Amino acid sequence: MALLDILSSLDGPSWAALVLAAVVLVHVVPYILDPHGFRSYPGPFLAKLSDFWLGKVAADGHRSERVHELHEKYGTFVRIAPNHLSIADPDALQVVYGHGTGTLKSDFYDAFVSIQRGLFNTRSRTEHARKRKIVSHIFSQKNVLEFEPHVRVHLIQLFKQWDRLCAGGVRGEAGDEGEGGWRGRDGRVWYDCLPWYNYLAFDIIGDLAFGAPFGMLTSCKDSAPVAVSQDDAMATYGKDAAYKVEHFPAVQVLNDRGEYSASMGVVPPRWRTLVKRLPWYNKGNQAVQRLAGIAIAAVARRLSAPESDRHDLLEKLQEGRDDNGDPMGRAELTAEALTQLIAGSDTTSNSSCAITYYLAKYQHVQEKLQKELDDALGGEDDSVASYEQVKRLPYLDAVINEALRIHATSGIGLPRLVPAGGLEVCGRWFPEGAVLSVPTYTIHRDKAVWGDDVEEFRPERWFEQDKVAVQKTFNPFSFGPRSCVGRNLANLELLVIVASIFRRYHFVLEDPSAPLATNEGFLRKPLKCIVGMKRRNV
Repeated sequence: MALLDILSSLDGPSWAALVLAAVVLVHVVPYILDPHGFRSYPGPFLAKLSDFWLGKVAADGHRSERVHELHEKYGTFVRIAPNHLSIADPDALQVVYGHGTGTLKSDFYDAFVSIQRGLFNTRSRTEHARKRKIVSHIFSQKNVLEFEPHVRVHLIQLFKQWDRLCAGGVRGEAGDEGEGGWRGRDGRVWYDCLPWYNYLAFDIIGDLAFGAPFGMLTSCKDSAPVAVSQDDAMATYGKDAAYKVEHFPAVQVLNDRGEYSASMGVVPPRWRTLVKRLPWYNKGNQAVQRLAGIAIAAVARRLSAPESDRHDLLEKLQEGRDDNGDPMGRAELTAEALTQLIAGSDTTSNSSCAITYYLAKYQHVQEKLQKELDDALGGEDDSVASYEQVKRLPYLDAVINEALRIHATSGIGLPRLVPAGGLEVCGRWFPEGAVLSVPTYTIHRDKAVWGDDVEEFRPERWFEQDKVAVQKTFNPFSFGPRSCVGRNLANLELLVIVASIFRRYHFVLEDPSAPLATNEGFLRKPLKCIVGMKRRNV
């Protein structure tokens, strides 16, 4: 008898028995057999039997904090899924993520694929090496310095908008600029700075990756064109853009996509097709398609424009060649441009917002930084600082590093598969196929490295701590062959943005006692940051 006939003949009790048997087969049997030797490791009971615990935590938006609480309770090793062990020890970073250990990205990254696999989500070591060879030279320090003028142009545009708000604040006016709103009080403008950092980051990366900004700073609005028919858009490369576009809030799309993919990534692959039909996940899947549509529309527009002598990421991606001398195909080019859009917007805006929050909260730190900036830039006008002017300012560097420590945008432990032959980590042996991760959020709070005041924003610790211990524990860009390829660009952007903004403006918090509220998808993002801003008299 066919399986379908058997199933159709079952009554209610038989169905219940069948479901119970399936649960036992899928969850209990692997726990009993313990193929990866994880049974002895502590963790939530449900996490030992099912991926549901980690999936629920990821969907709730506070994965890093929940895993950190488990490490505080249980110690270095915590089981967070049937085949996933979190290891909160800085010594594990180089083994789990470093060169020569052979670990691979797990199937978690399959949930981040849209157009096709890019540098971030490809799991093949060979394919990753090919892609990295093409992409890595783009972010050499020499090339990154060519991008600096684009960063400066958009900072100047931001300053025009903020100066106008400050003038309204001095007069005590109220207004509605973009989605944040603003009001004047006590000689300051009070507003949510997070949307503005999003506008700045998106316009910079739009200019760098796609040849033109999204125009968010001028419109004061989160909006970007999305290719509705991706096939039509892909077909019009280098031709008149005849495909249809609609405008969507790009920042919101990016946030929805991150939350969806990070939670879908912990769902076992065999269940993902079914889970995608659930309402929350269906919304996230739409965000994945819309984000891909943003990249497709932007790349198609860029490639159909007349040739120019501008230097940007897309130009250099087009020039790149692999070992066989072959360039990227159209879909691959767009997938890599999408990777740069995601990585280059989220991290910059989130970090800039977090730095502003902590400097506004700790006034003595802000004053000390501004003293260093005034001394270094004295005699110069108060416009945008150059990278050359600020690249060696020690307190500025410490402020940025401390913010990246306490608010690492990528705080979750990125999952890696143990390769054939097994792997020894922190004195423990793990067999092939086991999934290991090292949570950045937790090791950035290791009191043995950072001191007992790990929750305090204190840049001075960067002049006090053991440099070797700090170097092996500080993990804002990950380690090894899969580390962030764009860290030179991120470093340049943060130095120039933070120096220029705090040279020009002074910030206070509306409520100094309120924590920085966050939500975590793949990245840990601020939800809002209400500040009072005024122009400084330099």
